[in-house]
Amino acid sequence: MDVVETRIPGAVAITPRQFPDDRGTFLEWYRFDRLAEVVGRRFDLRQGNLSVSRRGVLRGLHLAAVPTGQAKYVTVVAGSAIDYFVDVRVGSPTFGQWDSVRLDAVDRRAVFLAEGLAHAFLALEENTTVNYLVNDIYRPGAEFGLDPRDPAIGLDFPLDDADLVLSEKDAAAPTLAEAEAAGILPTWDACLSRYAEDAA
Repeated sequence: MDVVETRIPGAVAITPRQFPDDRGTFLEWYRFDRLAEVVGRRFDLRQGNLSVSRRGVLRGLHLAAVPTGQAKYVTVVAGSAIDYFVDVRVGSPTFGQWDSVRLDAVDRRAVFLAEGLAHAFLALEENTTVNYLVNDIYRPGAEFGLDPRDPAIGLDFPLDDADLVLSEKDAAAPTLAEAEAAGILPTWDACLSRYAEDAA
């Protein structure tokens, strides 16, 4: 596995080595020990999620409140998507900044996202299938979203706005500034404490 840090602390891109032969291809798309070696902490699985989206579907930005929070390990098993992650940890040196990784069924890349990072993805093809492992179960009262079209964040989409498909909930989510003013964003210190709980 080739693991590369992104511009956002707590987010890494993982590209597995693939072994093709006349039968097809084999790869390890997740290795707990290799991930822990790179990120310096355990990733204890609690739930697996899968979504199938048509082209243009934008899911997110989503995150879970910290403490607890929800770290994610995301990959695409069919189609392709742009995976976005935004640092919304108040006090972080990269607060408000974002990065992205293309996930597809060719490179079979994955991305690990620590608690406190807001996450979204944009499906680039019909029936794009996203598989993500998380280290906590879905807790409706602790999860919230941010407006993925917030100009202050400035996510760069390869499709026109008219081609983006959002849920009503995502379209009505607050901006980063509104969420910060409401005091619902996680803090850098709270996230560091959360990460220390799983130190490898």
